[in-house]
Amino acid sequence: MAETRSCEFGISAKKRAAAADGFEGDDDIFVAKKSMLPTLAVAPPSWESDPAASLASLRHEFGEHGGVNMSIEASATFTVMEPETMRRMFTGELGPDRDFFIYSRHFNPTVLNLGRQMAALEGTEAAYCTASGMAAISSVKLQLCSSDGHVVASATLYGGTHALLTHFLPRICNITTTFVDITDHEAVKNAIVQGRTNVLFFESMSNPTLTVANIPELSKLAHDKGATSAVCGPESLLNSMMDLHQGSLMLLGPTMNAKVAFELSERIPHLGLRKKEHCLRAMEYATRMKKMGQRVVYPGLEDHPQHHLLKSMANKGYGFGGLLCVDMELEEKATRLMHHLQNSSQFGLIAVSLGYYETLMSCSGSSTSSELNSEEKALAGISPGLVRMSIGYTGTLEQKWSQFERAISRMEVGSTLFNKN
Repeated sequence: MAETRSCEFGISAKKRAAAADGFEGDDDIFVAKKSMLPTLAVAPPSWESDPAASLASLRHEFGEHGGVNMSIEASATFTVMEPETMRRMFTGELGPDRDFFIYSRHFNPTVLNLGRQMAALEGTEAAYCTASGMAAISSVKLQLCSSDGHVVASATLYGGTHALLTHFLPRICNITTTFVDITDHEAVKNAIVQGRTNVLFFESMSNPTLTVANIPELSKLAHDKGATSAVCGPESLLNSMMDLHQGSLMLLGPTMNAKVAFELSERIPHLGLRKKEHCLRAMEYATRMKKMGQRVVYPGLEDHPQHHLLKSMANKGYGFGGLLCVDMELEEKATRLMHHLQNSSQFGLIAVSLGYYETLMSCSGSSTSSELNSEEKALAGISPGLVRMSIGYTGTLEQKWSQFERAISRMEVGSTLFNKN
């Protein structure tokens, strides 16, 4: 016996405009069939260049009972009405595109909706939400590279990614990596071995040195030699990673928790507004810090080596990013600066990670890049005193700047007293 799903919900016409395509009903009520609401994490084609506009073009996912927010599907497993349906689901004949789900490690409705939002923001065909960034990177590498595979990667990467490529993958899978200066395109080209190199891996803006990669040129260079670069969501790749027998996402189980996906989905609509404030403040602080005599690294400053490159690639109106670095040269000086910024003036918090509403700061060489040895740090341009700051947006701009100035003054007073002694 064939099984059908007729999950429908009614919404008062008083709360909505006239019925649109995909809706049925009379003057009092119209019904949205769940099959008409996209469940796969595939974004519709969009002419919008602004990520916020692309996001707004997505069909809104309502809750199970018509709530304005989508429902949280917290179930790990899903039921079927007939045994035959289960068989058809496992053969791939029935799937999430028709509202059939097996197990949340495979697909979850709430997580899939977040994936649709992410695909719209990134301007890609599809997206899959994992529990962490490292889970995403690892899954992609393992899908694209077999044993004895080869990766060409930027010498400046997040420490965890560097350790994955340098130590873990060679030991477990015999996948090796050649590290290069990602701004030296000739070196990149020479490192890619046609027929052997599977992936060219780089960060659009390196962590923590903020080196900007020329994404269009590097992508062309990789594709000309048969390698994959800039993986951000071809539907064919996502489908291969969800293959029942050989898919890394399917078999390794890095799927994001549905409750986390729901919380993130609720924050994404105002991400654009927050991002603009992050960037505005980062630009202002970087400019003022430079005038103060600090050694500042920020792509928004015209003396940054890739300032014009980023300006040509970035989405208009969103600035040059919310990250900046202050190079104190010595770890001891970096430590004192962070101490005063947190404990003397409350400018920010000593913590890793990025994008928080408070300013977060860390000395990269002894924290998020500590996986690199001294030679690798030097090659990546990470000095012992490099302080990475993820600029927040709490308080007023002038209030937070006065806190920065106060910390610098305290630091200078402390240095004077130390030298006198």
